Amino acid sequence: MEKPKGKVYLIGAGPGDPELITVKGRRLLGRAQVVVYDYLANKKLLAHVPESAELIYAGKKGGSQHTHSQTEINQMLVDHALAGKIVVRLKGGDPFIFGRGGEEIEELASYGVAFEVVPGVTSATAAATYAGVPITHRRFTSSVAFVTGHEDPDKKESRIAWDKLATGVGTIVFYMGIKNLPHIAENLILNGRDPQTPVAVVRWASTPQQRSVVGTLADIAEVVKEAGITPPALVVVGEVVGLRDVINWYEQRPLFSKRVLVTRSRDQASELVEQLEDLGASCLEGATIALAEPESWQPLDRALAEIATYQWLLFTSPNAIRFFFKRLADLGLDSRSLKGPKIAVVGTATAESLMAHGVRADLLPDQFTAEGLTAALLAQGVAGQKILLPRALKARDLLPASLGQAGATVEIVPVYRNVRPPMEAEIRQALERREIDLITFTSSSTVTNFIELLGLGEAELHGLLAGVKIAAIGPITAATAAQAGLVVDIQPEIHTIPALVAAIAEYFARPAP
Repeated sequence: MEKPKGKVYLIGAGPGDPELITVKGRRLLGRAQVVVYDYLANKKLLAHVPESAELIYAGKKGGSQHTHSQTEINQMLVDHALAGKIVVRLKGGDPFIFGRGGEEIEELASYGVAFEVVPGVTSATAAATYAGVPITHRRFTSSVAFVTGHEDPDKKESRIAWDKLATGVGTIVFYMGIKNLPHIAENLILNGRDPQTPVAVVRWASTPQQRSVVGTLADIAEVVKEAGITPPALVVVGEVVGLRDVINWYEQRPLFSKRVLVTRSRDQASELVEQLEDLGASCLEGATIALAEPESWQPLDRALAEIATYQWLLFTSPNAIRFFFKRLADLGLDSRSLKGPKIAVVGTATAESLMAHGVRADLLPDQFTAEGLTAALLAQGVAGQKILLPRALKARDLLPASLGQAGATVEIVPVYRNVRPPMEAEIRQALERREIDLITFTSSSTVTNFIELLGLGEAELHGLLAGVKIAAIGPITAATAAQAGLVVDIQPEIHTIPALVAAIAEYFARPAP
């Protein structure tokens, strides 16, 4: 039997923002059997990799902090490809711009290994763009040069023609130039560049951790030292840096540099995280809830067989809808099987989840809470009616109790369970290092689980969360937080994720007292 042929895909991961990878690069990650990734490649990209793939970290930092030597990396790529594997070599920025991608491809070619190269957004253009600096501009320059600020230490002399570079190019971008910044500035000035030429230094470009400082060739080394800027960073030299005052867009976003702990369940956090990060926040996902199927589907299956006997079907969360319709599909049924009862939902997010299955809610309360839904149903008149309530195994009893007191027969069927995952060490460490500005809670269970997972007494809890702002999606969640001794700083009037994000942005936009 012929041995399967392996192949290596050398993919540029872009400058840091995981959404800046190319469509082709992301697609190929989904086919990988082995992924060899760099220090500068955002680890969120690994979410696109199959769970069965082998992940190999080959990160390199400045100095001698190398997980693997370049020779070892080259050999890993060759060995896995010759073993018949689909290998992705994921490199920060663009692999052929100071990424040693050419050396890796030369090695593959020498062994006859098949390969493809997928370009990436290079850090030079991204750093300038995200710092609000157009590297070319008709009024200032029509030329740009990319230069390494860290040449091969084995070279006997520099290959940079400083006499030509200093005045022959309008904008100069130096990669890996922080360590040698005084030397770079000195050489440019000695070779004719005006000491007052503007310079921008950008660290961790395109990420929420981005930091930028501006100076001139004469003082930029001192500015960087005083600001504590360390690698990875790029240096942009040229008159175009002066446009930053007008074009600086990324660092002006309302939540830029804010560090937010999102406590929602892992599979639900993406919407909240995405909206917060779009406003500039850096999100850490600390799931306090995991969702699981009920131990038995028998109660729901029995209710579905008698669905026409109910006057109302109530949904109080998108989770209930997701699990309910999944079970419906597993039984070979769909929304056509729900004829008979009217359908009520607790809020717009639940209504949208229902519409995704082609079903429009008959009743949506004005107030998106259990109390609001209860009031809306009571206004309809429920005496003598039979009501089906698919929900979490454990939930508040206000809705069924109130409807029961009004003369309705409410049948509660569990369609999912809230289970508590372990507290991740990264979360506790971030809190202990004072790296969190805000914690979001989107349900009472996220509050109680978060506190129980920390396992601290009230005094210790308050000490750990000192200075951390708390955002709750609605009054019930806020009340649970208050009962635990937490002060809720942010609560939207409308109890939805977009409203919560808007309230957070508005809060941090207020001038400091």
